[in-house]
Amino acid sequence: MTSSPAAARLSSLRALLFDLDGVLTPTAEVHMQAWSRLFTPYLRERGIEQGYCDDDYFTYIDGRPRYDGVRALLSSRGITLPEGLPEDTPGLGTVCGLGNRKNAAFNETLAEAGVAPYPGSLALLDAAVTAGVGVAVVTSSRNGVAVLVAAGLRDRFDVVVDGLLAAERRIPGKPDPDTYLYAAELLGLPASACAVVEDAPSGVAAGRAGAFGLVVGVNRGVGADTLLAQGADVVVEDVAELIPFLPLSAGADGPTTSTS
Repeated sequence: MTSSPAAARLSSLRALLFDLDGVLTPTAEVHMQAWSRLFTPYLRERGIEQGYCDDDYFTYIDGRPRYDGVRALLSSRGITLPEGLPEDTPGLGTVCGLGNRKNAAFNETLAEAGVAPYPGSLALLDAAVTAGVGVAVVTSSRNGVAVLVAAGLRDRFDVVVDGLLAAERRIPGKPDPDTYLYAAELLGLPASACAVVEDAPSGVAAGRAGAFGLVVGVNRGVGADTLLAQGADVVVEDVAELIPFLPLSAGADGPTTSTS
C-alpha cells in the first residue's frame, strides 16, 4: 500500500463515502464497454481519424456525469453538438441523445453480463458496518440504484447520492465536491470526519476539493501516479487493504443516517 501512515488516519474517521462503479462493483468495465459501443461507430461514421480508445474513457469520461462525459469526449475531437434535453431519444444527434444512447447500451450490457461486488469491497463494507462506521454511495451514474440492486447491495446503504438525485437537487457533479459533501450532510457529519473512496481521477479531485478527512484512490487501471497527482492521500489496489486501519468501534454515539 502506498503511504500507509496516511491510511492510519482512517481509524479516527466516522464514515466511508464510496464511489460505485470501479470501487464497489466492476461496473466500470460495463460502462467502458457501453461508451465504446457508442463512440467507436459514431466517430467512424463522422470520419474522425482519431478513433475511440480506452484511454479516452479514463481521460474524458470516468467519474463524470453522463452528459458531461459526452461533451468532454466530443470537445476533444473538435465536435460541438446541440445540448438537447434529457428526454431526447437515443437516436437524436444531441449531447443528451448520445448520452441516452450510451445509457441504453449500458443497460443492455448489464442485463447480458450481470454484476457482483468486488470481494474485497464487500469485506471492507462488512468490516466498516461491524465497526459502527457510517457508509454512503456517491456516484455520478443515473443507474446507481439499479446497479446496487443488481449487486445485492441496496439494503446496505441508507444514503445513496446518484446522478438522478444530483440532477433533481441541482448538485454539481464530480470533479466538484458537492455530491460528496451532500452525502456527508445526510450522514450528519462534517467532511473532515469522512473518507472518500474513489477510482476515478475526477472523483479523487472531488474528494481533495471537499477537504475530506482522507481521500483513498483505488487503482483499477488509471495508475497510482495519476490518482496521487489528483490528490489521493493513499492508493490501494484492493480496498480490503483498508480493513486493518478501521476503528475497532465507532462508539455508541456513532454516525447518524438519513435516507436520501
